[in-house]
Amino acid sequence: MKRAYLVLMFTVIIVFAGTGTSIAAGDLTAQTPIEVRIQLGDKENSLRFFPDKIELETGKLYRVVLHNPSAMAHYFSSEGLSRAVFTRKVQVLGPDGKTITEVKGTILEIEVFPGGTAEWWFVPVKTVALNDLKCTIKGHSEGGMTGTVTIK
Repeated sequence: MKRAYLVLMFTVIIVFAGTGTSIAAGDLTAQTPIEVRIQLGDKENSLRFFPDKIELETGKLYRVVLHNPSAMAHYFSSEGLSRAVFTRKVQVLGPDGKTITEVKGTILEIEVFPGGTAEWWFVPVKTVALNDLKCTIKGHSEGGMTGTVTIK
């Protein structure tokens, strides 16, 4: 009986190893998040994202902190990024830094008002190189508020 069990287990291991099938490592959203801080504009009202080149990896939980120190509202918009990630939540933070709102589901863009901060929690699920990061307020992307996102 023991020998038959060992032969069966060995066969199962060989089959899984030979097919390249892997077993999930657990709940990907339960990881400790990697924080990425992105500034939307600056105090001089520059039309830029800081940084404007964002690099991420599949399978890792990110907490992207979007802060707007400028005197005007800005959007963080990338349809390609929205389609390449599993969104856990978006949190809107109050002036004291505490969460005042959580949003769940697919996120296409996030507007951050002057002095405001939002956090987008997500796990990238596919590799992609995107050139569609922009602020969709009229004139902002034309003024230079664009960027790239690479997911490895």
